Amino acid sequence: QAQLQESGGGSVQAGGSLTLSCVASFGYGVNCMGWFRRTSGKDYEGVGFINIHGGRITYVDSLKGRFTVSQDSDKRTVYLQMNNVEFEDSGTYYCAAGWSYDGTCRNRERDYVHRGQGTQVTVSS
Repeated sequence: QAQLQESGGGSVQAGGSLTLSCVASFGYGVNCMGWFRRTSGKDYEGVGFINIHGGRITYVDSLKGRFTVSQDSDKRTVYLQMNNVEFEDSGTYYCAAGWSYDGTCRNRERDYVHRGQGTQVTVSS
């Protein structure tokens, strides 16, 4: 059973930056990690995903350019760098891990069977 622990959430001013971290522990059956979020007025949505072995990253188009997903060399820590944050970015951010049969880490909730408890991000003026 995988365990994921997010950190780095908090309050940030609009236009500012924040970096979230996720430390994971798992055995086999994981090649993708990434981030989902639930924001005010929106359903659970994907943010960005990375193949922890190949490094290939997939972003949700609407967030591409402001958010960056990266990983540590240990392949157990994933980051979400949030730049130029907007009020609409406020919400709970979840780290997720799972398996992609072809190695492409898609924005597809069912591919990520493991999820963290979430970390809260609040964007203020």
